[in-house]
Amino acid sequence: MKPDIRVNSINPLKVLTVFGTRPEAIKMAPLVKKMEDDPEIRCSVAVTAQHREMLDQVLELFHIKPAYDLNIMLPNQTLYEITTRALAGLKDILEQEKPDIVLVHGDTTTTFVASLAAFYRQIRVGHVEAGLRTGNIYSPYPEEMNRRLTGSIAQFHFAPTAAAKANLLREGVGAEHILVTGNTVIDALLATVRDEYVFGDSTLDSIDYTRRKVFVVTTHRRENLGAPLKNVYRALRAVVENYPEVEIVFPVHKNPKVKEAVNEVLGGVGRVHLTDPLDYAPFVNLMNKSCLVLTDSGGLQEEAPSLGKPVLVLRDTTERPEAVEAGTVKMVGTDEEAIYSQCKILLENPEEYSRMASAVNPYGDGQACGRIVSGLKYFLGLNRRKPEEFTA
Repeated sequence: MKPDIRVNSINPLKVLTVFGTRPEAIKMAPLVKKMEDDPEIRCSVAVTAQHREMLDQVLELFHIKPAYDLNIMLPNQTLYEITTRALAGLKDILEQEKPDIVLVHGDTTTTFVASLAAFYRQIRVGHVEAGLRTGNIYSPYPEEMNRRLTGSIAQFHFAPTAAAKANLLREGVGAEHILVTGNTVIDALLATVRDEYVFGDSTLDSIDYTRRKVFVVTTHRRENLGAPLKNVYRALRAVVENYPEVEIVFPVHKNPKVKEAVNEVLGGVGRVHLTDPLDYAPFVNLMNKSCLVLTDSGGLQEEAPSLGKPVLVLRDTTERPEAVEAGTVKMVGTDEEAIYSQCKILLENPEEYSRMASAVNPYGDGQACGRIVSGLKYFLGLNRRKPEEFTA
């Protein structure tokens, strides 16, 4: 049986926030800052550094100094190594910190492991971005199972949308344990994008974003490695060859298998700019200046629509169906012909492009962090009234 969700007179509330990757850090950073400003909360941050360099960029941008850093990243690390190293390291941190609650985010291996470590110590878990589901435990892999397992452990579920809440209710989570908040990534995005942003990079600053049709591309999913990625890259090459107004900026993931496939198909192709991974601020400002986003990322399906950018999702499943229903996102998978055809439609049909670009983003209003802080206080007995939920 799970512990009672209400706690009397915890003040200040001791919150340990745990994350390990760049996407988690981006989405948790504005929440950490919100908690740091609240006198009723004592917030500490622990990072596993499941991703090292990319994580550090976000910590620096948002001026977050972790109290604990496990630094677990190894070259060519496996899921087994991430899991065991993080679990052992978090045991000592939890014994030392003794938090009232551990706050985790989303669907990474760090998220699941931190939840498991807290469970072993009988410490409550709050799950930010709870309730996302594809229905296929191997797509995305291992993220779908990570978030399901975390949801089974957590006592408090901060669902970004009503659809995510509905998923949790179907799985037997009580409505009194769920709060719909919007997604914290919108909070981070709106605080970072600037219309007059200068990249400080000769390639990115030389592109004429007003006259060119700039596509932003990212790929990294494990299930797409190999032939699926090459199909994607061949489609992009065909688009560039047939549409001289198109220019592609592709920050290439550090995974050697991704790099190899990208360079094989797109290396040396004119108007295709293969760059190193970008820090968060230049990347979201690049999206803001772009025409179209093609990605197998989950988070970009939420961010790009807030900027009025259509998204083609290079996956066969999505845990974010709200964007598909709203019309801001289209699922194209990794089929070469399907990707090319959808790019052709958006390049040649202004009405279709405008329809996707102007659709209402269902993911947030920039106030998610405030709702989560209020929700934590409510669930743990510091506030008597449950916060108003986010509605799109």
